[in-house]
Amino acid sequence: MNGRGFGKLEIAGAAMVLSLVIVAVFAPALAPHDPTRAVAATYGDPGAPSLAFPMGTDQLGRDVLSRIIYGARISLTVGVAAMAETIVIGVLIGLLSGFFGGSVDFLLMRFTDVMLTLPALLLAMAFVAILRPSLFSILLVIGLVSWTQVARVVRAETLSMSKRDFVLAARALGAPPARLITRHVLPNVLPIIIVMAALGTSSTLLLDAALSFLGLGVPPPTPTWGRMIEEATIYFRTAPWLAIFPGLAIFYAVLAFNLLGYGVLRARSR
Repeated sequence: MNGRGFGKLEIAGAAMVLSLVIVAVFAPALAPHDPTRAVAATYGDPGAPSLAFPMGTDQLGRDVLSRIIYGARISLTVGVAAMAETIVIGVLIGLLSGFFGGSVDFLLMRFTDVMLTLPALLLAMAFVAILRPSLFSILLVIGLVSWTQVARVVRAETLSMSKRDFVLAARALGAPPARLITRHVLPNVLPIIIVMAALGTSSTLLLDAALSFLGLGVPPPTPTWGRMIEEATIYFRTAPWLAIFPGLAIFYAVLAFNLLGYGVLRARSR
């Protein structure tokens, strides 16, 4: 694929992310109904898609379209905020490990290796069970289990940057470690951090959806895409749209951030 073609995909990813942000910000204006209230007389029996309800209604008579629109708020909030926490933790550990080396590098990387051996979903489930499901606990937990890859990539970049001539010259002139890291190393590692943030957001979105599907996400009645799929499991045969539409929403969001991330990565390598 040539650079020009990939540029189009990058723009498509940015446009898709922007559309998600618009839907999340303007959810009250875009949603035709209250996502938590029954608006159709179909209690106990999901309603099929129609002109009045384009994505149908669930078993409680709630509009699926409205719930998906409001679900974008939770998914983006969790995805972006958890990724910000992930970046802060991963970048801090990666910078310290790569810059100082020695025993600092050994201790931080062995801790990172231990975290890598633990399945992120199982670790997140354990933390959520301890903290109890809430928006804050979900943000905290996803960030705590998702930073390892960022730390390893930033460490590798920092090791390379710390041996560059301009860093060695600044060190020879007596620049303290804090100045070397913040003024010389971090700005040159920042592009790869941006790429990791864009790609990692799709992972945090999937982890949030998985926790919600398992009943450990944001508590109801707040609509979340993962919980909508979980609630639709008993209706897979009779009302498949209850799972299809939130599943497509998750797919769209993950694809959007992946396209954006790979686009930025390709632009950086050109």
